[in-house]
Amino acid sequence: MLKSRLSALIITLLAAVLLTACAGVTPDDYADAEPEFRIEDYFDGRVYAWGMFQSRGGAIERRFTVDIDGRVDGNQITLDERFVYDDGETDRRVWEIEKIDDHTYEGTAGDIVGVATGQRDGNALNWRYTLALDVGERTWNLQFDDWMVLVDEDTLINTAEVTKFGVRVGTVTLFFRRADAEGLAP
Repeated sequence: MLKSRLSALIITLLAAVLLTACAGVTPDDYADAEPEFRIEDYFDGRVYAWGMFQSRGGAIERRFTVDIDGRVDGNQITLDERFVYDDGETDRRVWEIEKIDDHTYEGTAGDIVGVATGQRDGNALNWRYTLALDVGERTWNLQFDDWMVLVDEDTLINTAEVTKFGVRVGTVTLFFRRADAEGLAP
């Protein structure tokens, strides 16, 4: 009897440890971090970005730049993103984002499956979505778990874990800078 209770206690403790370990970071963890990041403020206007995709082994597979034209109309945010990759390929994504409340956003784009969801607090935003990516003659639905952190009023860093069926495929890293920041104005 004592042995079965002890086994049950150990299993319960292990389950509690595993659940706690899986809890992870949430935007609430950054509630007091400054400067405060709001999509509608940061992306209202022109923003430039530089990024790369790294395979799960860490190899840099692709580099790119992004020219973003942001427009805000009330609770609606439109981000017109124009990508140029290191191999000369170009792409375009137009996000239509709605501010749901002070901490919640939802968005759609042509190559996004369903609705992207975002939670923000303090200087951070967690943005999650599924991207339909054409690979050869197939389309892969890849899950993105983006974390955007505002460093200063002009600089934003984004890291995204990319997964397929829960298995990590790679990481995207992006650095954003507002076009009107010192030294970047046209």
